[in-house]
Amino acid sequence: MKGFRFQNFIPQEEADDFQRLLKIFMELLTYTSGDVAEALSWMNELDKEYQLTSDEYGMGDFIEDLKKNGYIEPDNPQGTTFHITAKSEQTIRQQSLEEIFGKLTRGKGGNHRTGHTGQGEEKSGELKAFEFGDSVEDIAFTESLRNAQINHGLDELRLTESDLEVVEKEMKTTCATVLMIDISHSMILYGEDRITPAKKVAMALAELIKRKYPKDILDIIVFGNDAWQIELKDLPYLQVGPYHTNTVAGMELAMDILRRRKTNNKQIFMITDGKPTCIVENGRYYKNSFGLDRKIISKTLNLAAQCRRLKIPVTTFMIAKDSWLVQFVQEFTQVNQGKAYYSNLNGLGEYIFEDYIRNRKKRLR
Repeated sequence: MKGFRFQNFIPQEEADDFQRLLKIFMELLTYTSGDVAEALSWMNELDKEYQLTSDEYGMGDFIEDLKKNGYIEPDNPQGTTFHITAKSEQTIRQQSLEEIFGKLTRGKGGNHRTGHTGQGEEKSGELKAFEFGDSVEDIAFTESLRNAQINHGLDELRLTESDLEVVEKEMKTTCATVLMIDISHSMILYGEDRITPAKKVAMALAELIKRKYPKDILDIIVFGNDAWQIELKDLPYLQVGPYHTNTVAGMELAMDILRRRKTNNKQIFMITDGKPTCIVENGRYYKNSFGLDRKIISKTLNLAAQCRRLKIPVTTFMIAKDSWLVQFVQEFTQVNQGKAYYSNLNGLGEYIFEDYIRNRKKRLR
């Protein structure tokens, strides 16, 4: 009988200097909204304090490798200023996906299952009578031959259309999602950076959909005094502005986008940390930052009810837990018959992932 055999431990190879520094650089780009100069300045400060580089590989080598590998490009012939490339934008999204969703993203790519059967790719295991239009490949021959024996006997064995059974497939559906991100000034108030986690979640969700559910549609809008749609490539550069919170404008734009989407499954995810404080009335801003203004709240709740009638659930991710804000979100959620989460920044990604997958499985009406 063999006992234990001991041998030398061979550690896994560590990432090279460039890859190790690249991960830090991409993280800093998210915090600096894509500002290469500021990110490199922070890299230099971190290098002084934590010795990120060595005598063999310095920060100058890292910058040269960034240029050589296509992560940054110069803005001028002198090469004194730089901007990030599409490759960097994709790397930031990938890094956000791995950080926020991690192992949850593993699985076979495809569309979302529903509780219905129909045209699809995966067999459900259930049988039904053959109908015109069913694929010959889906015929269950063993069961069909058994039916022929029962119906016609062994002496006159013949297979007719009425004997045929086919294996049903799980019907799959697409989903249109609008992700609303609050960029009002409160997202960076009180010494807490709330916009960076919101950006990371948006980038991770977009990368997840692109890889695992490529037929789904994700639209991203931001809202402050007004609301506007942004492209996926714009996310790393997103910044908070000196804005109030016009939730009404965001909801109206989200509904307008979803009206144009030709799918039965539609939903809105809203990431915010404050109360609605602004609407546009007769071409002018009506603002009230001091409390829950009845005029603003009434319009917000009216839109929540419209979404319910259109079968568009709104899931609110509130990055705040003030009692009076919770009360407003509860009323908003009740009117819409949607959901609400009062999440800290660390758990935001997991909440959104779970709700996205859960809503994909809802029954079609």
